[in-house]
Amino acid sequence: MTFYGFAKTVIRITARVLWRARVVGAENVPLDGPVIVACNHVSLLDPPVLGACCPRTVHYMAKRELFEIPVLGPMIRALNAYPVDRQGSATGAIKRSIEVLRAGEAIGIFPEGGRNLSGDVRARQGVALLASLVSAPVVPAAILGSARALRGARITVVFGRPIRFESGRKATRDDLAKFTASVMEEIRALSGSVTSAGPFCA
Repeated sequence: MTFYGFAKTVIRITARVLWRARVVGAENVPLDGPVIVACNHVSLLDPPVLGACCPRTVHYMAKRELFEIPVLGPMIRALNAYPVDRQGSATGAIKRSIEVLRAGEAIGIFPEGGRNLSGDVRARQGVALLASLVSAPVVPAAILGSARALRGARITVVFGRPIRFESGRKATRDDLAKFTASVMEEIRALSGSVTSAGPFCA
């Protein structure tokens, strides 16, 4: 078993025991080919929980500073994370993301660029840009309850139906902005769509 597989199993079991983690709509995630999973972000638990409950191996962008921390840096690299400079150029991270997608892998992205505790952080256009460049479907996802996990709240991960960036030409800024808005609208809709629990995260 790979380190990623071991970590995923441990996180999944922990999430089930501590937070009764459940998943809804896992069948919406394509099991092969490039895919971008775009999710809301309100807690430090979101990346590991999303990865544990997603049926695909997920690669993540993570802020560059995390890779400079002893032990943590090598660990997140082993968990398929790669650095992005949130204060400078994101060109390197975009290139790496394109490589991962063209290899037929899955990428997890939090469009707000970090935790959005207030709910008013404007989403960035990285998801739309990658979807337009690689023609990869975007699976909107929402994690519910993670912000209250320390108080024992149940965590639910919801995956929506894939959406595609449709354009027969080079994407304009307006195209990217509209697609980003559509993705965020789908994520917000998922956040309010769960009326009954799905199966345990497995």
